[in-house]
Amino acid sequence: MAHYAYIDSNNVVTNVIVGKDEEPNFNWEQYYGALRTSYNTLAGAHALGGVAFRKNYAGIGYTYDPARDAFIPPKPSDEYVLNEQTCQWELNEQGEK
Repeated sequence: MAHYAYIDSNNVVTNVIVGKDEEPNFNWEQYYGALRTSYNTLAGAHALGGVAFRKNYAGIGYTYDPARDAFIPPKPSDEYVLNEQTCQWELNEQGEK
């Protein structure tokens, strides 16, 4: 079972669905018109040792960054900075924004 994220014109995730991924030589992203995301992916790692799609499992309100090919969660507050490796927000203890 695979999951696919729909994004709007601002690259914000508007919906995530469960879809098929049974045929390896078929372009399911094109079929659904959405980007594949992995339910078991967090911070660039797959919990079960599988393929980590796009750094993080997409959620509604997440942003897709095509340069990083990653889903990034909403920024919790101005005190957080983006970890470029994991595409997760981390508390900035140095006061930088």
